[in-house]
Amino acid sequence: MPMVSRFQAAFVLGCLTLGGPALANPTDTACARDVLVASSMQRQAIDQLEQTGSDDAELCRIWRRHVETMRRVAGVYGRCLSGAERSERLAQVVGSEKEFSGLIKTRCKGL
Repeated sequence: MPMVSRFQAAFVLGCLTLGGPALANPTDTACARDVLVASSMQRQAIDQLEQTGSDDAELCRIWRRHVETMRRVAGVYGRCLSGAERSERLAQVVGSEKEFSGLIKTRCKGL
C-alpha cells in the first residue's frame, strides 16, 4: 500500500515553499491567491494520506478525496503558473492523481 513517506511529504513541501510562484501573469492577484490556496490544499491532502489508518473503506474515501484535490490543484497550477515551476508542480499533482486513481480502481471496488 503506497502511502506518502515523510521524505516524500518533506520533498513536496520543500518544493512548494521555495521562493514565490512563477505566475503566468505576475500582476494577477487572483492567481497568486489561488496558487497559495492550492498549495495549502496539496499539503493538507498529503497530511491526510499520512494519517490514514488501514481500514479499506477509510483508505478509499481518503484516496478519492486526494484524487479530486489533485485535479483541482492541477487546474490552478496549469492556469496560474508558468515555466519550470508550472511543469514541476503539474508533474507532482498529476503523478499523484494517477497513482491514487490506479489504487482506487484496483482496491476500492464496492467500497
